[in-house]
Amino acid sequence: MKNQRGFTLIELAIVLVIIGLLLGGVLKGQELINSAKVKNMATDFRNVPVYIYGYQDKFKALPGDDKAADSHVNAAAAQVGNGNGQIDGAWNSETAGDESVLFWLHTRLAGLAPGSTTINSGFYPTNSDGGRIGVTSLLPITGLPGAYFMCSQGILGKFAKQIDITLDDGEPDGGSLRATLSTDDAPSEDPADVETDYADSTAYTLCMGF
Repeated sequence: MKNQRGFTLIELAIVLVIIGLLLGGVLKGQELINSAKVKNMATDFRNVPVYIYGYQDKFKALPGDDKAADSHVNAAAAQVGNGNGQIDGAWNSETAGDESVLFWLHTRLAGLAPGSTTINSGFYPTNSDGGRIGVTSLLPITGLPGAYFMCSQGILGKFAKQIDITLDDGEPDGGSLRATLSTDDAPSEDPADVETDYADSTAYTLCMGF
């Protein structure tokens, strides 16, 4: 029989170093992706007040609630609000006439927000994980302070906590940003229960009041 030559210690060490570098690169890449995802989701929350105040500054009306949206932004006659100073409708409503849906139409027609101006299945905005984003004046989560509320759905706890730390106090049941389970946010006018802790692999809906 011929002698079989095995790997030397140096060769094994080189292989292990290469594997370590590859794993380190993969982990670092995933970390950068996650960081970008959190940044994008946090930016969603920062953008909504800009849309509201920009629209109010230009038209002296609340987007979605604007009863003169037909003349202000060329909305159809059936796509105007009632002018009561609130954004009526659940934040995740898909009823075309609800002001929470018209909010996106008005701000897009005004050139403030990006997206389609045709109300269909592709009209509704989503976050970087594909969860629904919405705005309303109806209280979405118990105890959340504010006059208007922006919600973002389907955010894993490990990201939700980072967003909360970035924008608020890091606690799901305190401050101006609060969390509920994503399974507890079906379209409704009743506020969902607030969570008291974040679990990394659990999906949450984050809502911020302002």
